[in-house]
Amino acid sequence: MSSVTSADASLICPAVKPLVIGPVVVDPPILQAPMAGFTNFAFRQIVRGYGGAGLQATEMVNARGFVWMDEVRAEHPDRLWGVKDEARPLAVQIWDNHPDMLAKVGARLATEYQVSIVDINFGCPVRQVTEKAHSGSYLLRFPDRMGEIIERVVAACRPTPVTAKIRLGCSRDRINANEVAQVVEAAGAAALTVHGRTAADFFKGSADWDRIAEIKGHLRKIPLIGNGDLDSAEKVVEAFRRYEVDGVMIARACLGRPWLFQQAAAALRGENIPPDPTIDEQRECMLKHYDLVVDRFGIEKGTLLMRKYACCYAQGKPGARHFRAHVAGVSSPTEFHAVVKQYFPSS
Repeated sequence: MSSVTSADASLICPAVKPLVIGPVVVDPPILQAPMAGFTNFAFRQIVRGYGGAGLQATEMVNARGFVWMDEVRAEHPDRLWGVKDEARPLAVQIWDNHPDMLAKVGARLATEYQVSIVDINFGCPVRQVTEKAHSGSYLLRFPDRMGEIIERVVAACRPTPVTAKIRLGCSRDRINANEVAQVVEAAGAAALTVHGRTAADFFKGSADWDRIAEIKGHLRKIPLIGNGDLDSAEKVVEAFRRYEVDGVMIARACLGRPWLFQQAAAALRGENIPPDPTIDEQRECMLKHYDLVVDRFGIEKGTLLMRKYACCYAQGKPGARHFRAHVAGVSSPTEFHAVVKQYFPSS
């Protein structure tokens, strides 16, 4: 297995073109991954404040749940918080295994919400999605079913482009990404994103970028977006330099470092990579993030949700373990600010 390796910042940056997905131009071709429980409107605002992400995405939306809320006239899920009013381009990712259900929700997103891109999740390896709902990466076992789903969603969303996100396969002995890629393109998808692990891998080991790049030879015209282990600006440059991809997607590495997109974009332009914000600036960023979450969800729920984000901001810093242990028990703004002041690393 090969993986993207860290590169010196002085590497000559390849000539990287904007990514074109149907009528949508993604410039720079650096995408923010949809991540359940994390990439809500508050997080997207923080990322947008730093810049550098050519395309942002919501958390993944369950099509069946969306339709049920319509039927009972309930408020739509917080995963669509802010979608109608925020800046474009913006992608919303949906998941289910029923073509009609997905088409119905995709059409609503394209018309009522006017999203830039509807993405279909065929890559989530979480058991609740795969084994219980027979969705996400479970569907990699059935490429024909995937093709049927994509065809229906494409027809329902037209002219809004529909994309798909997959993994290399269900397991190391069942890698079928090349076959799946051809099905995805033939069904009318406008782009394909590939995470360089199998569903059985979850997030263990390294993303196999050689396998990702191999898929390019099986696509006739739609762009290929690579995903996995991109945790520095240098690695983003290296991905474009070494592998034949049209775009890259950054996922977990950005959760505590929303400025990573800004750094990667500068590197692609051949500019000096901006340094990480100072610890004081990072602390202020986290507190701003907390305010945005509390404004939406209220003090109790907002504080609870912010615990996981706070742990991400502390990752890799001296004293992170003590900070995480204390922030995990906060339940009010007073407690949150006190823990941040006492335990978050100081400059």
